[in-house]
Amino acid sequence: MAFVVTDNCIQCKYTDCVEVCPVDCFYEGDNFLVINPDECIDCGLCEPVCPAEAIYSEDELPADMEHFFDLNEKLSQKWPNLSERKDPLPDAAQWDGTPDKLKYLIEK
Repeated sequence: MAFVVTDNCIQCKYTDCVEVCPVDCFYEGDNFLVINPDECIDCGLCEPVCPAEAIYSEDELPADMEHFFDLNEKLSQKWPNLSERKDPLPDAAQWDGTPDKLKYLIEK
């Protein structure tokens, strides 16, 4: 099992989760973080510290968010690893809780 970053991280990109991860399995895009499921040890430390409540255990993913597992896996293969906490995006608080943010994801 692994943990998965979902929709509400998009446009927020809080990195409190990165700071507590013992195996550095987070990867960073322009406006989203992902977890490499092959590196995640299922410790669960990241989930409770996410201010956006965007992280779920793979087996507790809401049905409408299941596609985020594959997205995390795919993007973690192309984005750089992030092992230190950074400031969230400047307008993170305004985006937090906005539904259906996948259309804003920058995948480059």
